Amino acid sequence: MSVLVSGSVALDSIHTSSEIHHELLGGSASYAALAAGLNTPVQLCAIVGSDFPAGHRALLTGHGIDLDNVEVVEGGKTFRWTGRYHDDMNHRETLSVSIDVLEQFNPRLNPAAAAVKVLLLANMSPDNQLDVLKQCTGRPFVIADSMDLWINIARDRLIELMGKVDLFVINEDEAKLFVDTSNLINAGHKLLAMGPKYVVVKKGEHGALLFGPDQLFMTCAYPLRNVADPTGAGDTFAGGVAGHLACLGKREFSFADLSAAVVYGSVLASFTCEEFGVKRLAALTSDEAAARLAEFRACTTIA
Repeated sequence: MSVLVSGSVALDSIHTSSEIHHELLGGSASYAALAAGLNTPVQLCAIVGSDFPAGHRALLTGHGIDLDNVEVVEGGKTFRWTGRYHDDMNHRETLSVSIDVLEQFNPRLNPAAAAVKVLLLANMSPDNQLDVLKQCTGRPFVIADSMDLWINIARDRLIELMGKVDLFVINEDEAKLFVDTSNLINAGHKLLAMGPKYVVVKKGEHGALLFGPDQLFMTCAYPLRNVADPTGAGDTFAGGVAGHLACLGKREFSFADLSAAVVYGSVLASFTCEEFGVKRLAALTSDEAAARLAEFRACTTIA
């Protein structure tokens, strides 16, 4: 069963205390598509400029990602982001953003993409997310990721989207901001009351919480000794969840299915943090992912 991933494709420049890397393949959709595509076919819907490097395009297609729904704007410039991480790698500051062609993104799906059964609306404008969703003909299981920017500038449209999705994904600080509470459990239940069937609250290095009707599942994150670059870890998580669900070949998913998908997404996110950009994720094999998943389960299960 294939997955449709829609979101941003970007050129990222990343600064840490020890290294600087320029114009890496980035964007929410890039990380999510590579993660989902580890075990299932992926169709990508996004927009780039004619300056988008051929090497980045080849990397995506080399992983079996269908780019027929990626618009290339002749003469346009691809969305760019530059950020710097603090020494603890838990906080970052944005140094510059160039929206460029992303500002004119008008998603258009071909019939194959519109008919998918699992849809991941990676982090992007709620307007774009709703545009993609309304074109879907296959009644997909819908996962949507979001962030504080859209809470602050497009709250009404984000709330509209939440009523149409099956699984809403957001990080801890943004969840508390959205529903104005300091208690994460209360935040999860308040988000559920806004419409989605399920909610995942990402907690970074501390794992994730999955909320369902009268149900709660918690997982820690895979422990890493060294973190090179956490950029895209949350997007990798969402892509891993989508890919895992698609591999089940079902039309309906149980809470247990979603719980297993959250664990798998958390494990995949750990690989992304090990190297800059998508480098580690792009080199990842399904066998490596399965081995780390087994190790993770052994460390978190009482015999």
